[in-house]
Amino acid sequence: MNKLPTVIIIAGPTAVGKTALAIDLSQQLGAEIISADSRQCYRELNIGVARPSVQELQAVPHHFIASHSLHEHVTAAGFERLSLDLTLELFQKSSYVIMTGGTGLYIKAFMEGLDPIPPIPPEIRQSIQLSYETYGLPWLQEQVQQLDPLFWNQAEQQNPRRLQRALEVYQATGQSILHFRNTEKVQRPFLILPFCLTMPSPMLRQRIDQRVDVMMAAGFLNEVRQLLPFRELPALQTVGYLELLEHLDGKFSLEEAVQKIKINTWQYAKRQMTWWKKQPDFVFLPALEQPLDSILAHIEKS
Repeated sequence: MNKLPTVIIIAGPTAVGKTALAIDLSQQLGAEIISADSRQCYRELNIGVARPSVQELQAVPHHFIASHSLHEHVTAAGFERLSLDLTLELFQKSSYVIMTGGTGLYIKAFMEGLDPIPPIPPEIRQSIQLSYETYGLPWLQEQVQQLDPLFWNQAEQQNPRRLQRALEVYQATGQSILHFRNTEKVQRPFLILPFCLTMPSPMLRQRIDQRVDVMMAAGFLNEVRQLLPFRELPALQTVGYLELLEHLDGKFSLEEAVQKIKINTWQYAKRQMTWWKKQPDFVFLPALEQPLDSILAHIEKS
């Protein structure tokens, strides 16, 4: 085993099996888990964000899960600070920390750091907000797709707050928001071993469909109904919640909403994999071919 304290990252698309693998690995190494998920950190969101089960949370200590209120604005920069402090704290207990999740920007921020984005002039922010209120999400999507196609290809395309932010940065700087995420990397005082789970597309899509069905059976619609007063908050501008909110508005039937969730989740998973494949430092592991053994072998060699 290596002598440097080590963070092992398990990334990959939604429903590929990250949580189960992270728990198995943490039990092997005596490590704790930091979640890198931009939605599981909100305590009011549970079923729709596929939060680990009570049994899973009891099996291994998890961090950054149900840690914030959805009224708080959690950012990648905030995650970077919190996770770095937490990592150094956890190294007092073990030589290993496991980080797992599907939010690529959070993981990239942890691994490499983020450059500060220049201040956005208030008039730009106000103009974009007014246009969004007037013309709606389709206008916002079209603007980002045209002006910042690199970001668009990996974005949460149904999330107006993220799209507004990208448009603000482009109008203020003339550069993609990704420009501020791809400059000089910060060197961390520990070793990072990043892995990404993969799965054949037909099987992953089937797992996504099954997961959505399980969520619905577990009471996802009731969860969304209870969150109606907070529907405009950024945390709820995400796949699953948006479609069920529209169902509750009477825009389409529950059956149609569930089908839209499955389709949109699959589209999101494809964007996740496209993004991960562009990250040069990751080792890609087939989720169905004993990835635990592969990771332990990499640790031995590091």
